[in-house]
Amino acid sequence: MKIIDWYILKRYLATFFVMLLLFIPIGIAIDVSEKINKILDKDVPFIEVAKYYGDFTIYFANLLFPIFLFLSIIWFTSKLANNTEIIAILSSGISFSRFLRPYIIGATMISILALLMGFFFVPKASKGFNDFRYTYLKSNPQVRESSDVYKQISDNEYIYVKSFNYVNKRGYNFNLEKFDGNRLEYKINAGSIKWNPEDSTYTLAGYSKRTIGVMGDTLESAAQKKFKFNFEPDDLTPVIYVAETMTLGELNRFIEKEKARGSGNINTYLVVKYKKYSIPISAFILTIIAVAVSSMKRRGGMGINLAVGISLAFIYIFFDKVFGTMAEKSSIPPLIAVWIPNITFGILAIFLLRNAKR
Repeated sequence: MKIIDWYILKRYLATFFVMLLLFIPIGIAIDVSEKINKILDKDVPFIEVAKYYGDFTIYFANLLFPIFLFLSIIWFTSKLANNTEIIAILSSGISFSRFLRPYIIGATMISILALLMGFFFVPKASKGFNDFRYTYLKSNPQVRESSDVYKQISDNEYIYVKSFNYVNKRGYNFNLEKFDGNRLEYKINAGSIKWNPEDSTYTLAGYSKRTIGVMGDTLESAAQKKFKFNFEPDDLTPVIYVAETMTLGELNRFIEKEKARGSGNINTYLVVKYKKYSIPISAFILTIIAVAVSSMKRRGGMGINLAVGISLAFIYIFFDKVFGTMAEKSSIPPLIAVWIPNITFGILAIFLLRNAKR
C-alpha cells in the first residue's frame, strides 16, 4: 500500500471509531435518564448496571452501525474535498477507482468485524440487555410483555402459554394437547409451569389432565406435579427474543428443529439469520455511496453532504425495517426481503459512482 492508501485508510477507521465513541455515550446518557428512577427504586446492584451498559454498548453500536459508518465516511471525505485534497490526488494521475481502493479495504475490515460481532458477540449482548430489562425494569417481572405463545412441538402435540418470563423460566396458563389424527387423546392444563434446570424437568402447579376415552373421560389433578416434556424453555419464549440471543451455530440448529416441527415462525428466525450476513455487506454499499456523494466540493460545503447522507442513511434503515417486517408477516421469501435494501442501494451506488467518476 502507498502513503495515500494509509492516509485515507487511517482516516476511514479513525473517523468511524471516533463516531462510535461520540454517539454511544449519548445513547447511554439518554438511556440512563429514562431508567435511573427504576434502577434506584429496585436498588439494582452496581455490577448488574455495569454489565447492562456493557451489553447496551454492543447492542446499540450494532443497531446503528450503518448510520455511524455512512456519516463518518461522508464527514472525512467532505473534509478532503473541501481542502481540495481529492482534486490533488486525482490530478496526479490516480483514477477514481484507484482512489476508492483504501475505502474498500476499510469496508472489508469493518465488514469482517461486523460479521464476527453479529455471529458471536451481539447475541450474548442482546441476551444480557433483554434479561436486565425484564428482571429489573418491568413493572411486573413475573409477566412478560410478550404473550400468547402457541407452538407445535411434534407431529401431534401442541402447547400454549399465556405468558412466559425467560429470566426466571416461569410461565402461566399452560396447556398441552395431544392428538391422534383429528381426535384429541388428552389435554394437560396448569396454572403455571416452571423449568427445573438441575434435572431438565418442568413443575406444573394447579395441574389437571383430561384423557378422552371411548366410554368416558378420565380426570386427573394435583396441586403440583413434575414432568419431562420434549420441548425446551426457548420454545415458550417469543420468537424474536429467542433468535436474537443465539449465536450463528445455535440459530442454525434451532431453525432446523423448528422446520422439523412445522413451526409457523420460521420466517422470523430466517430474517434474523440473513441479517447477520446482509448488514456487513452493507458496509461496502454505503461506503461507495458516501464517497460518491461527498467527494465533490460543493458550494454549500460539508453541510449539504451531511444532509444528503443523513437522508440516505435513514431511508436505508427504513427499507431494512419495512422489508424485514414484510418477510415476517407476508409471503415474501425472507432471503429476498432482507436483501432488497442492499440490492436497491447497490444499484444506487453504481449510478452515483458512475456520475462521480465523470
